[in-house]
Amino acid sequence: MKIAFISDIHGNAVALEAVLENIHQQKVDEIIVLGDIAYRGPEPKRALEMIRSLDTKVIKGNADEWILRGVEKGEVPDQALSIMQEEQKWTVGQLDEEDIDYLRHLPTDLFLEVELVTIHAFHATPTSLFEVVLPEATDQQLVEKLTKIKPADLYLYGHIHKAYKRVADGKTILNLGSVGLPFDGISQASYAIVELHQGAFSTSHVRVPYDTERVCQQYEKVQYPNKEMMKNIIITGRND
Repeated sequence: MKIAFISDIHGNAVALEAVLENIHQQKVDEIIVLGDIAYRGPEPKRALEMIRSLDTKVIKGNADEWILRGVEKGEVPDQALSIMQEEQKWTVGQLDEEDIDYLRHLPTDLFLEVELVTIHAFHATPTSLFEVVLPEATDQQLVEKLTKIKPADLYLYGHIHKAYKRVADGKTILNLGSVGLPFDGISQASYAIVELHQGAFSTSHVRVPYDTERVCQQYEKVQYPNKEMMKNIIITGRND
């Protein structure tokens, strides 16, 4: 069994197209989506339509929740709050009520048993859509934040836009990175493949180049709020 896990598309339909084409070449059996589909990109509706067309398992991310109820004080740096609220309003304006309703009813985690391997997948942590657990966290922090709610062999999440793999207390923890807005200095889309067979599994990260210049032009064309910052992230693969 071969499963592709993707997350953090953030309205970057061009990157998503490239990833789905790569996944097709990998001949996977299933695609699973760990949230943050539409907000902060120039093509929120097309990205959402592409995900919905997969007719697969999808969970909610913090950016999906933001679309539903807005960005609130304390959830982002104070200096970013106003512009991110503008971005949220712009994104909502690109979607229809059916899109909003779809996001509203997404679950917040996923527990799978495949080929005798148990997998717990979530967006940020099992109990929060917003909490940040970074690659440099200690083993104890990883275990406490990510593995305590449900026992599993493999834990997968998104949210931080930085792909990594760690083993802590015998548990394998994998962050997928981001399809649409990587923050690790590599301006290519990121996703993960998990292969499973009779209780054994292996994981790999895949980086996929895509037309970043086209996405930057899209931000300009749609007059996206905060377009200069978002274009810089697309070009550099960094958010600092």
